[in-house]
Amino acid sequence: MPLRVLLAIAATWLIWGSTYLAIAIVVRDVPPFLASAIRNMTAGALLYGTFRLRGAPRPSAAQWRTAAIVGVSLLALGNGAVTWAARREPSGIIALVVALVPLWLLVFGWFGRRGVRPAGYEVSGVLLGLGGIALLVVPHDGGGTVSPLGLGVLLVSTLAWAGGSLYARTLEPLPVPLVGTGMEMLLGGSAMLVASASAGEWGRLGAASFTPRALAGLAYLVLAGSILGFSAYKWLLANVRPAIAGTYAFVNPVVAILLGWAFAGEALTGRLVAAMGMIVGAVAMISLVPYLRSR
Repeated sequence: MPLRVLLAIAATWLIWGSTYLAIAIVVRDVPPFLASAIRNMTAGALLYGTFRLRGAPRPSAAQWRTAAIVGVSLLALGNGAVTWAARREPSGIIALVVALVPLWLLVFGWFGRRGVRPAGYEVSGVLLGLGGIALLVVPHDGGGTVSPLGLGVLLVSTLAWAGGSLYARTLEPLPVPLVGTGMEMLLGGSAMLVASASAGEWGRLGAASFTPRALAGLAYLVLAGSILGFSAYKWLLANVRPAIAGTYAFVNPVVAILLGWAFAGEALTGRLVAAMGMIVGAVAMISLVPYLRSR
């Protein structure tokens, strides 16, 4: 496999896997909705501005409208909910729940393929993933579980991300795809800015909120998580099989759990490891089996 491909894959694995810990660090000081707004609006302005200055065509009003739908679904309801949950739940568990997105894409696809029965491995993958979620929420004496409220918000996040992703697939791509990504970030971030004001976060904000660790975390999320990570992923989608580009979905939770355990003191219990194995195994099953069968 070419070195460029390996580096791009490593970027989506390690960078996106580490963003969960970075978000947890940022929201210790900066209110979550505002943190999400700053991240997405800054990254969106950099992406959109850079490629427009390089000569990318100006998007039409219709393209801005569709970007608003995708941006709100993925980056406000999706990423914004993850940022909100980061104040309440361990970063590794958040990453595990977010890993369910490919399962929801599969389930939505079943409803869209009327008359087409799901394959046995698809049903097994969904059941295995739901079993992993059950392990996370069933009460027990050890730590490392997610609260019902946190789980509910995160499930809404994953459903919104899956729905927005399916909608985005129906759209005609822009001549420069990262211009579209920048538009979505700008509009999703704007929605989070409105949510931040509505939640009264601005009244609780002060200069002391922007600590060195918060600023460093925001810079990492903007430059590495949003710009570098998305650029690597878009490049992979254009140059390798989708199954290979999508491997981040079952590697990110492992990275997030290990980083949370090593640097944030998050619990690493046997139940959490079992849930990780079930969810990651489920995502790997539905993502890689079609690829392996086609070889």
